[in-house]
Amino acid sequence: MGDAVMDARLREGVAVVTGAGGGLGRALALELAAQGVTVAAIGRDPVALGALVAEGGGRIHPFLADVADGGQVRAAFARIAADLGPVTVLINNAAVYPRRDLLEDGAEGIMATVAVNLGGVTHCSLAALEGMVATGFGRIVNVSSFADVAPLPASAGYAVSKGAVRVLTRAMVADLGDRFPGIVIGDWMPGMLATRMGLAEGLDPAQAARWGVRLALWHDRSLNGAVFEMDREILPPRGLKRRVLERLTGRRAVARRL
Repeated sequence: MGDAVMDARLREGVAVVTGAGGGLGRALALELAAQGVTVAAIGRDPVALGALVAEGGGRIHPFLADVADGGQVRAAFARIAADLGPVTVLINNAAVYPRRDLLEDGAEGIMATVAVNLGGVTHCSLAALEGMVATGFGRIVNVSSFADVAPLPASAGYAVSKGAVRVLTRAMVADLGDRFPGIVIGDWMPGMLATRMGLAEGLDPAQAARWGVRLALWHDRSLNGAVFEMDREILPPRGLKRRVLERLTGRRAVARRL
């Protein structure tokens, strides 16, 4: 067992999963439902969402929306609140990875990817925060990537947008962390998965979903701004002062596990 402790208050509310029609999003929705959580599954494909609902044991509810469209997102969250209740968990999972060369993709293609991968996180986070700010409680997990550190060929839009998501997470913590410490926000990198966006030899998304759900249902204020990769916390770089203090006190931060 890892360090994660699931919070009953999160489980009693509604968990929103974006990009729930397939891949990791589908696996996250099913794992949340298996944990007894009411799930609002947001996606663009009504057939895929219908199949997901059929497997959800009555705990998964479909909401059609394109996360790149702020109006559709606001309408979806209004329906979620009216039909299911307050949102306590948001997993920003929706993303696209066109795999097109920079010259082939062009400015419009790159910005369309940014609209989903970064714009979707922005739209959904702000919609969820309306209710979370009112109660001072909630959990947001942004499914992120290190794709910006060393971009692969034919990945300009994806690398730029996913790197920007990590910047957005830090900006959200900077703006909200002091005023609303009970709203815990962080990043999670699930690893390379065996999905349409990943690799055939990648990790089973069901395994990744078990880690992601543990993280999403773990409410600890010390997790605000924390970054996890797969099942382990990625600690921030240690500056000289931190290293000296650790040597003097004999105390060093230890990465947490899911």
